[in-house]
Amino acid sequence: MQETIGKIVLDETFYPGRDLYSDGSVEDVILDIVKNNPKEEYRRIVEERANWPLFYHLSEARANIVSWLPVDKSKKVLEIGSGCGAITGALADRFGSVTGIDLSKKRSTINALRCAERDNVQIHVGNFMDIEKTLDCDYDCIFLIGVFEYGSGYIGGKTPFTDFLNIVKKHVSKDGHIFIAIENRLGLKYFSGCKEDHSGAYFDGIVNYPSFKGAKTFSKQGLEKMLKECGINEYSFYYPYPDYKFPNRIFSDEFLPSKGDLNDNIRNFDRDRLLLFDEAKAFDALCEDGLFPEFSNSFLIVTGPKYDIEYVKFSNENRGDSKSIYTSIEKNGLGKCVYKRACSEKSHEHIDSVEESYRLLLEKYKGFPVEINKCFKRSDRKGELTFEFVKGKSLSNIMMEHIANNDREGFMKEFERFKKLASYNSEFPASDYDLIFENIIVDGDKWTLIDYEWTFREAVPASDIISRALYCFLLSNTGAETIKEWLLDEDFDFDATAAKEEEFQKKVCEGRMASSVMRHNIGNEVYTLDYVKDKADLGKKRIQVYEDHGKGFSENDSYFIERILQCGDEATFTVKLNQDLTNVRIDPSFSPCAVIFRSVTCEGKDVLSVVTGGKNNGKKKGRNVIVFPKYDPNFSFKVSKILGKRESAEIEFKLRIVKLDEETGAIFS
Repeated sequence: MQETIGKIVLDETFYPGRDLYSDGSVEDVILDIVKNNPKEEYRRIVEERANWPLFYHLSEARANIVSWLPVDKSKKVLEIGSGCGAITGALADRFGSVTGIDLSKKRSTINALRCAERDNVQIHVGNFMDIEKTLDCDYDCIFLIGVFEYGSGYIGGKTPFTDFLNIVKKHVSKDGHIFIAIENRLGLKYFSGCKEDHSGAYFDGIVNYPSFKGAKTFSKQGLEKMLKECGINEYSFYYPYPDYKFPNRIFSDEFLPSKGDLNDNIRNFDRDRLLLFDEAKAFDALCEDGLFPEFSNSFLIVTGPKYDIEYVKFSNENRGDSKSIYTSIEKNGLGKCVYKRACSEKSHEHIDSVEESYRLLLEKYKGFPVEINKCFKRSDRKGELTFEFVKGKSLSNIMMEHIANNDREGFMKEFERFKKLASYNSEFPASDYDLIFENIIVDGDKWTLIDYEWTFREAVPASDIISRALYCFLLSNTGAETIKEWLLDEDFDFDATAAKEEEFQKKVCEGRMASSVMRHNIGNEVYTLDYVKDKADLGKKRIQVYEDHGKGFSENDSYFIERILQCGDEATFTVKLNQDLTNVRIDPSFSPCAVIFRSVTCEGKDVLSVVTGGKNNGKKKGRNVIVFPKYDPNFSFKVSKILGKRESAEIEFKLRIVKLDEETGAIFS
C-alpha cells in the first residue's frame, strides 16, 4: 500500500495499522502547522507558542548535525528513525536520494508534508526489523540520529545494540558511512544536574540505568567497544556542542575545544534542571587535562573513511536567514583551510560582503603591524569563501593565561597593543565591529585578524570597539572582578555597552527570537545548589522557642532548637526551663500544620495536659491533637505549672508535625 503526498511516496507495506509510538496530542498540532503553513512560517509559530515539542521538531537548527557534510548528489542515503523530518530535508538537499524509515504514520505524514516538493525522498512506514529485509545493501550513508539508544526496542534479545549495529552494517556500501548521533551517558551536563534525556531521572545514565526500561546511552569507551565487537575498526568521533540536537559547534579529535570555548551550557529547553556547579569552569578544567572527549554531552560517530572536516561552527540559531552561515576547518591539498558558507541562498550576499571587508581592512591597517587573514573566492562556488588557517593562540586565551597567573603587567601590555590596533586609522570609513580578543590569533609577535564578518562600512569610535571587546571577553570568561580591578584607570561604561550589544544582536536576529529568550519563554527553570539548600532548610523541622521573662514574648528572646531527632514528620527535642521564665511559647512550624503530641515529659513525669491546656492559635482536637489552619502556628504554657519549686528542668517533646496546604488548613478555620 502506498500514499503520495506531493512528490513524496509513503510506503505503508509494513505499517501495522496503528502508531505504536507517539508524543501525544502535540503531534496533531505539528501536523496542523505543517499542513497549513509554509516552512518559512514555522519559526514564527514556534516562537509565538513557546512550546518545547514544537521547538524540538520544527527548529531549523536541528539539521546542523548533518548540514555540514559535503554535498554529493551521487550518494544514496538511508535515514532510520526519520520522525517528523527535522533532518530529512537537509539530507535531501545534500545527497542524491533519501530513504526514510519511521514507525509512526503520523510522523511520516508530517515529514512528507515538509518534504512535499522534493523528488528525491521516499518514506517507509513500519517497524525497522520488518522493513530491513527489503532494503538495498549499497547505501553510501546511513543515519541514526537519536535512534541507536532505542536499539533494545527495535531489536530485543540479550545484545540488542551490537545486533542493531550489525544489521545496519549490512546495508552500507564499501567505503560508505554510518552516522550515529547519541547522548553521552557521562556527559558533563548530567553531572551538573540535567536530568537524563530519556528517563527524566537525575544521574540515571551516570549510575548505568539501574531501572533500565527503554532508551540507553553509552560512554565513549562503551561505544568504541561495541564498534570493535561489530568488526568496525575505521571510525571517527565528533563532539557536537552543546549537544547533537541543537549543535552550534562540532569538534573532533583533531580540533578539540580550548579553555574558554564552552560557555553555552544552560540549554534546558525540555525540562527543569539543577545547576550543581559552573559547567563552563568544569569544561575549562577538562579541556586543560585533555578529558573533554570523555565528558562531551553527546557524540556523533562516523564509521568508514575519515572526513577532512575537523571543526564546524554554526551561526544560524540566533540569526535571520540573510545572515545565517557556518564556518568549518578542513584539510585539502594545501593543508588546513577555513571555509565560510551560506546556509541558504538568502545569505549569499552576506558571504560576498566578507570578501569586500577583507580588501577594506587591508587598506585600513596598511602600515600597522597586523595581518589580515587572507580571503579567497572561487567563481564556481557560490556562497562560499576560503581563508588561510592561521596557527597560534587566540588573544583571548593569552589574556586568560595572564589572569590565571595574576600577571597584570602581561595583561596590560597585550591590552595596550589591542587599543592601538582598535584606534588605528579611526577615521577610515570601515570598522571591524567584531574586533574582539577571540578574533585575534597570536603567533609570537605576529597578530592576525580573523573572522571580520561584521565589518561596517563606516567609522565606529574606537572606544566602542574596545568596550565591546572587553564586554564580550567578560561574558565568556572567568576573572571579571580581576579585570575590572586592573582597569580601574580606564573609563568603560559596561551598561551602555550592553545596551548597544543588545541593539546589535537584534539587527543580527532580524526579528527572530534568540535561543536564550526561547528557553526563558518555554519556562523551564534552573535551580542552583544554593536554591536547593534553602528549600531543604525550609523543609526541615525548624522549631522556634520564645521565652517570656515577665514582659511578654519577643523575637529578641527567642531561639531555634538546634538538636532535633527527626524521622519523617516525627520530631523529638528538649526545651530548658528555669525559674526566670514566666511562659514559654513554641512555634512548631511556619506554615499551617497539625501537631500530634505523642508525649510531653519532664524528668519522666507526664506534663502533656499542662502544655496542651495552655494557649494556642489553633483548633484542639481531643487530648493530644492541635490543628493550626493558619501561618505562624504556636502554643504556650506556664512554666511554674511544670517546674513547681525546682530551679530548672528539661521538658522533652515527642511530636508528629504534619504540614497542611492552605486549602486543607482552611477546612479547620
